[in-house]
Amino acid sequence: MQSSPCILGTHHEKGAHTFWLAVNRLPLSSNAVLCWKFCHVFHKLLRDGHPNVIKDSMRHKGDLSDMSRMWGHLSEGYGKLCSIYLKLLITKMEFHIKNPRFPGNLQMSNRQLDEAGENDVNNFFQLTVEMFDYLECELNLFLGVFSSLDMSRSVSVTAAGQCRLAPLIQVILDSSHLYDYTVKLLFKLHSCLPADTLQGHRDRFQEQFKKLKSLFYRSSNLQYFKRLIQIPQLPENPPNFLRASALSEHISPVVVIPAESSSPESEHVVETEDLVDTDIPPLPCMVDTKFDDLFGTSATTDPFNFNGQNGMRRDEKDRLIEQLTAELQALKEELESFRLESGRLCQALRGRVNELEAELAEQTHLKQQALGESEFLRVELDDLRRVKEDTEKEQRSLSEIERKAQANEQRYTKLKEKYTELVQGHADLLRKNAEVTRQMTVARAAQDEVENVKKEMQDRLKSAQDSASQQEKVQLEELQALQAELMSSRAELETLKSTVTSSQQSNEELSTQLSALEVEKAGLMETVSLKEVEMAGLGAELERLQSSLSNERESGVKVAEALQNQLNEKESREQALESELVSLRWAALRAALEEAGRIVQDSLNQLEDPAHISCTSSAEYLVSRCQVALDCVERLQLARDGFVSDNTDVSGLVRAVTQFAHLVGDVIMQGSATSHMVPVEQADALADSVKACGTEAMALLCQLKEQEAMKVADCSQLRAAIGIVMALGEKLRPRGLELQQGELGDLVEQEMAATSAAVESAAARIEEMLNKSRAVDTGIKMEVNERILASCTDLMQAIKVLVLSSKDLQRDIVESGRGAASMKEFYAKNSRWTEGLISASKAVGWGATMLVDAADQVVQGKGKFEELMVCSHEIAASTAQLVAASKVKADKDSPNLSRLRQASKGVTQATAGVVASTKSGKSQIEDTETMDFSAMTLTQIKRQEMDAQVLVLELETRLQKERERLGELRKKHYELAGVAEGWGGEEEGTG
Repeated sequence: MQSSPCILGTHHEKGAHTFWLAVNRLPLSSNAVLCWKFCHVFHKLLRDGHPNVIKDSMRHKGDLSDMSRMWGHLSEGYGKLCSIYLKLLITKMEFHIKNPRFPGNLQMSNRQLDEAGENDVNNFFQLTVEMFDYLECELNLFLGVFSSLDMSRSVSVTAAGQCRLAPLIQVILDSSHLYDYTVKLLFKLHSCLPADTLQGHRDRFQEQFKKLKSLFYRSSNLQYFKRLIQIPQLPENPPNFLRASALSEHISPVVVIPAESSSPESEHVVETEDLVDTDIPPLPCMVDTKFDDLFGTSATTDPFNFNGQNGMRRDEKDRLIEQLTAELQALKEELESFRLESGRLCQALRGRVNELEAELAEQTHLKQQALGESEFLRVELDDLRRVKEDTEKEQRSLSEIERKAQANEQRYTKLKEKYTELVQGHADLLRKNAEVTRQMTVARAAQDEVENVKKEMQDRLKSAQDSASQQEKVQLEELQALQAELMSSRAELETLKSTVTSSQQSNEELSTQLSALEVEKAGLMETVSLKEVEMAGLGAELERLQSSLSNERESGVKVAEALQNQLNEKESREQALESELVSLRWAALRAALEEAGRIVQDSLNQLEDPAHISCTSSAEYLVSRCQVALDCVERLQLARDGFVSDNTDVSGLVRAVTQFAHLVGDVIMQGSATSHMVPVEQADALADSVKACGTEAMALLCQLKEQEAMKVADCSQLRAAIGIVMALGEKLRPRGLELQQGELGDLVEQEMAATSAAVESAAARIEEMLNKSRAVDTGIKMEVNERILASCTDLMQAIKVLVLSSKDLQRDIVESGRGAASMKEFYAKNSRWTEGLISASKAVGWGATMLVDAADQVVQGKGKFEELMVCSHEIAASTAQLVAASKVKADKDSPNLSRLRQASKGVTQATAGVVASTKSGKSQIEDTETMDFSAMTLTQIKRQEMDAQVLVLELETRLQKERERLGELRKKHYELAGVAEGWGGEEEGTG
């Protein structure tokens, strides 16, 4: 068979339609040799044919996969090789579809390789993984061919050996390119990512490098390949990706095909004539002829036409005859086992057809039921449209009420802002007053300091005057003494002058004494002048101190007068602001009281509105609102007393008045609504009490508006009126349900809370397991664990939303006016429905816990994927039970019901995601566990085949028993659940 016409034909028609039309007429599923030749030709077309061949061939991917599984049942011979070869071709097609930039022959430049990854490290990472998978399939075919040959003999020169070795030329061409691109991509990834992240890539490359090097070496030693292709040899050691410079040492392996023998079609093979397949029916021969007619004429140069003559000697032919006879006998045994296996598969398929026919009948029955339900839903849709029109009218009236409430809220906000401004202004005045007081304190301190300085200066001046007068007296006394001495001296001089003539000696002595007296007189005169100068200086200093003291006294008086004027001005301004603040406080309080009066009056007016007659409420709720209103009246009394004692804080009284108005109005509305649910006499008494309560509230609000009346305002009458309403509500409460209310009502809340807690705990554990898996696992295991745990996290989030939606819907059911009953009374009245709700909540919490435990075991490698899928289905069933129990009494137009249905769909989708990710992970892990029978003998393989058949029979028997046991368990579960939840009894309430 020649492949060149096929390749040229695909280029001529730009596709492979004709090729596949011819292939579909060939018996590939019954002739392994023909299937092997088809795989070889198809491989050449994928490499050298038109690019559209890959796209056209993807339509037949399912047929090729089925054929691969079918041939995989054979453990030896061409059947096993065909199964491996078909898997390789499917992988090659998928690779080129995912990466259309790669041509079929995988020849690309470095620039084209960079463009294929779009310069994105994530794309390069994924591309490397896909190339690893691709190369793994190539190596599997290599190993499968070599393990099927007896390498102890020269099989490459035999027809059977050449038939099996011929496709390896295409495998060598693909493998060399894949090896080269993998090395370059790994160097690029190591330049962008940490080495620890790529540890899995390096380990996988090391393993494939060893296999590829060994296979290239073994192939290069075969005589068949030496004349057809030059196989490159890989380096002794793999590249060191941790050293970036090692890339320059990498040499791309180049496969060289000699020009004179560019294709194995030019090889002459051994003439087998009537030595091959002598006992097999002539169908393969007819098929070979038909195949040759379709894809080209057989010639002596065709590597798959073994009718040529190669000049071998007759003795070698004898040996070949014996060898081929043995192979022929083995093929007969293999054919017989294949026939038995085909019969068993046909029987299994017939059973499957019967099961599908039963399922079809069941689906037909369900279709009839769906048509009936569709008609019923169409009638309900008309009713819902009428209800929708009534609801729109009610919504318009409700929007008007909300608009009024919003306007009141805006008025209250404005008053609150004005009050805030007044408080801020008052705070500013207080700060300014504190500043003025501080300045006055500083001025008084300065004035005291001036007084102290003045007093000190006066003391110093007085002491200076005393000292000056004392010195003056001393000097005067000395002067008088000197004058007296002078006079005595003069007298003595006169006496001496009178006696000068008496004696010359006495005269000289008197002259000496006179000169001494004159010197002493000059000294005394100088001392007197110095004392006079000192007296003049002290007088000038005294005058300067007196003038400075008078100036400081005048400036101190002026500053004190200015500060006193500022203080008086601040006090007058503060008094004016205080009076204004008081008036604003009263204005805000009166506005709040007027608004409160309007709220209470509006509630009283609603009692006369005919539309209010349809409103209903429970006595339990009325009693609770009365108790809250009584507490608010007490707070109003305390706030009024506080404002009377200290009128600077009006915020507490305004808040109390606002809350008082709303609560009293609520009591009036709830009392009137409760009166619509009770007998006429009790209803009239309750309505009169409610009106009396509103009248007392209006009277109290009027008293609080006046300053004098506020001091004597009394809340006792209003308190008594609310007490009467509360007493009537107590009488109207249902009796005899307290015990069951406490048990069932609290149990529902406890179970829903426990379910929420279990879901939260499960989500936290899944997050912890995900972090632990990322830190420990690598490669495919890490990818599978992340995908499974992510889907489990999505399921927990969906369950959480479902539980919250169920709570909201249950609250709507209880508060939708189904009788004058509280929440616990409603649960007690509908006890069977409540027990079903509790059972569903327990099942959801238990299912979440079991799912997390199963996921933990799977991540650790100790559990089974089937346990995780069963837990997912169990959670889906539990949530469906919770949804059914929650919506059985809900209104069909309730928005919470639609949210619950949406949440239920989310849980279903999340459950499907868990199952899908689990199946995908299981298949991905199982695909990595390839079976290698290359080292086993025929006896060992036969022994294991018998053991496998025994195990299959045991597992089938066990499967049947487990199915019967599962049916019995489900039947018993339904019986126990029916007894526990009251199935089959009378329906409770209105659903």
